[in-house]
Amino acid sequence: MLAFVIQRLFQAVIVVVAVGLIAFTLSHYVGDPINNMVGQDATIEDRAALREELGLNDPVPIQFGRYILNVFEGQLGISYRLGRPVSELFAERLPATLELSLLSAILALGVGIPMGVIAAVYPRLATSRIFMTVSLFGISLPPFFVGILLIVVFSVSLQWLPSYGRGTVVDLGGGWTTGLLTISGLKALILPSITLALFQMTLIMRLVRSQMAQVLRTDYIKFAHARGLKPRIVNFRHALKNTLVPIITVTALQLGSIIAFAIITETVFQWPGMGLLFIQAVQFADVPVMAAYLMLVSVFFVLINLISDLLYFAVDPRLRSEFERRRSA
Repeated sequence: MLAFVIQRLFQAVIVVVAVGLIAFTLSHYVGDPINNMVGQDATIEDRAALREELGLNDPVPIQFGRYILNVFEGQLGISYRLGRPVSELFAERLPATLELSLLSAILALGVGIPMGVIAAVYPRLATSRIFMTVSLFGISLPPFFVGILLIVVFSVSLQWLPSYGRGTVVDLGGGWTTGLLTISGLKALILPSITLALFQMTLIMRLVRSQMAQVLRTDYIKFAHARGLKPRIVNFRHALKNTLVPIITVTALQLGSIIAFAIITETVFQWPGMGLLFIQAVQFADVPVMAAYLMLVSVFFVLINLISDLLYFAVDPRLRSEFERRRSA
């Protein structure tokens, strides 16, 4: 187990360094950072002094090594637009994005998996057919359209829920804020979390239904029924357990996509998270923010995939035996 974790951590570091190379290229070779940091009245000597101070005259490998070390230390550069450290901007926006993403992930998993199980175990029920119809809409409609539709219905027409913002938040200390402890914060979370979770929820539901339907047709499930085991035990302890590996694979990718798709949802609902900050950075060509966002999203994906690999290892004994066989070979 320890050797497997070390191997995956080594691979994760390689991926982060590779993405760091892309971010470094973006931040150093898309425009001249000096022009973005000084005014028109700056002299040639001022520009040269600033270039020397920033280390832009050093060889490229040294600059890249310094950039990677700064990233691991949490130093992500200075925003051209706001003139503030990018790490501070991310620290302010990260709670909002993580709160929205985690709630959407819980909603997608908590609703999608039971819906998929019900649709597979009881395919002829009217409820299962309704689930499949809803899943078609969830997969077909783009998130921005879903968000606008929800705003029109629940904010403009019914005036039940707010259409933008995060509501009232509570400071938990250390710069971490949450809207889960206030009524307005909870109301503000409903529409964006549904918008962000709908596509992932329907995809997970259809995947669980497909995998469960295949497993339920296997011989050992029929044998379990023949032994007189309760349907609940057969469906959840035996059938669902043997569908976990492909479900974990897709679910891990979709949870990473939730953070990536948060850009669209945060823009529609003007949610004060990192996605909205990234869109504003694109509009103003704020390259340090764009590069740092790329790095942060890649780290999230690497961490999620690392966790999913560890879950594979824990769930499927075949992977453990295969890994041990390759080590001993």
